Amino acid sequence: MAASEEPSDEDLIARIAAGDRDAFAALYRRRRPDVYRFALHVTGSPPVADDVTQDVFMAVIHHAERYRPGQSGVVPWLLGITRNYVRRSAATGRPTLPLPDADSDAGRALTHETDPLAGLARRRHVAALRRALLTLPAKYREAVVLCDLQELTYADAATALACAVGTVRSRLHRGSALLANRLRGSDGALLPNPATRWLL
Repeated sequence: MAASEEPSDEDLIARIAAGDRDAFAALYRRRRPDVYRFALHVTGSPPVADDVTQDVFMAVIHHAERYRPGQSGVVPWLLGITRNYVRRSAATGRPTLPLPDADSDAGRALTHETDPLAGLARRRHVAALRRALLTLPAKYREAVVLCDLQELTYADAATALACAVGTVRSRLHRGSALLANRLRGSDGALLPNPATRWLL
């Protein structure tokens, strides 16, 4: 490997299993956003997503040797661990705080809008989409988040969800239909721009 090349995720995992702290720090910096984003969109709670992310990377420290190269990529493996911790969190009833609403100061503080009306409309649509996503049953929500937000392939999503590719497709199709139904206005028209990519 040339000095300028970044080590692969698989290399980092192997080094973590051998006790390399620098490799862990590199993997954490690289993959923390993926883990946190998945946990956040599935739970709707920043504090729970933070806790789950910490739990996932503690599990990586202690169990990196369980990763099997060739069976899955590192990201699907990490998101599978994340899914397990999210489900444990739901079972134990950790207290949650909702994501900031579209009109909250927290939601506005991080953006600079050139067109305030367009920005307001976008924030309202994002908030509506987040609320609708959180109403989906967990199995459909997970598929939508993995495939539409995390942009995993069906095969990688199947690895993360520990199910068949056909099951992922079915759940994604049903989840997308439910999501579209929940986003319909009172007149039956789909709200403008319901793209889940807005949640990223």
